[in-house]
Amino acid sequence: MDLYQRLGIKRGASEAEIKKAYRSLAKQLHPDRNKENPKANERFTAITNAYDLLSDKDKRARYDRGEIDEDGNPKMPFGGGFGGGGSGAGPRPGAQGHGMPPGFDPGGAADLSDLFEGLFGAAAQGRQQPGRGGFGGFRQRRAPQKGADVAYRLKVPFVDAATLADQRVTLADGKAITLKLPKGVEDGARIRLAGKGQPGPGGAGDAIVTIAVAPHPFYTRDGSTIRLTLPVTLKEAVLGAKVKVPTPDGPVMLTIPKGTSSGKVLRLAGRGFTDKAGKRGDQLVTVAVDLPSGDAELEQFAAKWSGGGNPRSGLGV
Repeated sequence: MDLYQRLGIKRGASEAEIKKAYRSLAKQLHPDRNKENPKANERFTAITNAYDLLSDKDKRARYDRGEIDEDGNPKMPFGGGFGGGGSGAGPRPGAQGHGMPPGFDPGGAADLSDLFEGLFGAAAQGRQQPGRGGFGGFRQRRAPQKGADVAYRLKVPFVDAATLADQRVTLADGKAITLKLPKGVEDGARIRLAGKGQPGPGGAGDAIVTIAVAPHPFYTRDGSTIRLTLPVTLKEAVLGAKVKVPTPDGPVMLTIPKGTSSGKVLRLAGRGFTDKAGKRGDQLVTVAVDLPSGDAELEQFAAKWSGGGNPRSGLGV
């Protein structure tokens, strides 16, 4: 099935429809709910791969144009192989005298001894014994196939992503592991856990963990910078004060200078996200003067106060 069929949606589906379809299927097929059903685990991996590709606008566009396949790999030109099966593609692979030697398998690993026999003639065949050098040394058996990769989607709290706090992940086999978040982690980042996928003759596949950084009720992210709007009282703004401010690492004291207006930005160094180079960003605090409603004392003061001039003069009014 193509990626849209895996999610049960049409090709013209919106981003919201893609997300809704994925969430519905993920709840049904999640490995934690289907520990005794390996087919459900395979479908969970398939729909997660489909969602990861279709939720990326650039990859989705390339997939719709036929430039990449369901795994996100570039498609080979001219039908996907040497002498491939489209009209006008020429003789079948391996036809004598048409460029492709006998035994060449364009869809998998080629038997290289047959390839060299086709290129250099059967006269060399007697000298090409396994283990004796020459081209015979290229005869290899195909390596046992590893197990399938398993896809996971991990929702990480905003503060944990900022502080690179370790995360606990429960794998399909029921085992829980500690996952260290990488520097520069952001929404959509992928972490590969070698050997944590499905078992296979050639060893276990990998676990692919896609990170989803959760939004925060009052922090916003701008690269490695965290932004916060901080309400202060009129008295604190006029006279100055030391106030407590939340940060991902815990509350700190911040000095509000005398005469601070709404919109003034204050900086808390090293309280943001860590970038890929390991440098911690800052937290920028935007002051917002909060005026109480219905405060009779404040209203009496304002009525007697001569005012603060014309703050709009810079606008030409």
